[in-house]
Amino acid sequence: MTAPTQPSTWLDVPVDHPFGIDTLPYGVFSRADDPVRRVGVRIGDLVLDAGAVAAIGRDAGLVGEGPDLATVWQTSSLNAFLALGRPAWTIAREWLIEILRDDVHRDRVSPHLHALDDVVLHLPIEVADYVDFYASEDHATNVGQIFRPDNAALPPNWKHLPIGYHGRAGTVVVSGTDVVRPTGQRKAPPDPEPVFGPSIRLDIEAELGYVVGGATTLGSRIPVDEAMDHLFGVVILNDWSARDLQAWEYVPLGPFLGKSFATSVSAWVTPLEALVPARVPLPGQSDPEVLPYLRGDAFGLDVHLEVRLNGTVVSRPEHAVMYWSPAQMLAHLTVNGASVRDGDLFGSGTISGPDPGSRGSLLELTWNGTEPLTLDDGTTRGFLEDGDTVTMTAWAPGPGGARIGLGEVTGTVRPAR
Repeated sequence: MTAPTQPSTWLDVPVDHPFGIDTLPYGVFSRADDPVRRVGVRIGDLVLDAGAVAAIGRDAGLVGEGPDLATVWQTSSLNAFLALGRPAWTIAREWLIEILRDDVHRDRVSPHLHALDDVVLHLPIEVADYVDFYASEDHATNVGQIFRPDNAALPPNWKHLPIGYHGRAGTVVVSGTDVVRPTGQRKAPPDPEPVFGPSIRLDIEAELGYVVGGATTLGSRIPVDEAMDHLFGVVILNDWSARDLQAWEYVPLGPFLGKSFATSVSAWVTPLEALVPARVPLPGQSDPEVLPYLRGDAFGLDVHLEVRLNGTVVSRPEHAVMYWSPAQMLAHLTVNGASVRDGDLFGSGTISGPDPGSRGSLLELTWNGTEPLTLDDGTTRGFLEDGDTVTMTAWAPGPGGARIGLGEVTGTVRPAR
């Protein structure tokens, strides 16, 4: 394996650190002695107060013509920054790399670096809208085999368009937020009538989430080849799912209460520019060939995920096998003229691969609870129990053998109320 050789920085960051200068994700933070929320950038195990440093450059006349980064970074979410669009995002990243690489900036920047352990991380965006897709052929096939064993595993439309559903933006929460077990109606096939109560088949879904900026007008479209103008960055996403509520309610209009109670995302948003070295071709869409509006620069991403349940690794999903590209998902989302807003979020859908160890949900890992997992402590799980903690991490290959870290998303299940 090639030893990582990240570009130099005046900070004491190991070359193999997943949050080196090649990564530089954005988040929102506050401190105990200063509760005001503002934009931060992670470098190593430090958080740079991006707005404070940009203000120094602006006030000293060290920043030329360009976006007012100081103002947009001294706000409580990334939304104002997202509104600036791709050219500004590129300028900002180049500027951050410069001030963290060139020792001439050390004295001005150092006072605005804070230890990661000394800050509180918040939801990085005000989620304008949330859509979740269903882009893994292996996941869709497994679900079809579980729930429709006597029919074709894939719906007839699955390879023609990225299937998705609209979720609830207001219940997207940042990593570390507890998840209360949802309550609703459920009805197993042999039951004569539905019952009401807490879900007994609470599940996870390991996904990537895509953060959107550069708002569009109603009636316009985003072609595949222009998707990068709007795809700002990536979060790890856990689409918590109550399978029993979902199974009873989803016909004919799809997921509702079985999905809307909570969606957890990582606190750090990794820019798409940091993931350029991780771009890979899609597995292939020639049979059938997709319609023209879904053709173009439809790249995949070589992102490696790991899912832990109470500390036990239960799955290692691989995003590179996903059938649909985020660019295609965004193109399909807008092809009917639906507008996007700064802070929109859409999920990839469960990331699952062809072998059991790469399945991204307990539904698949335990084959709907019939093949329980054994954890390191000797206990078994078909679905989640109260007190269980689920943690997902991810990384992607970077330049020169470096690893690009995507952080983590974690949540603990609390009893129904």
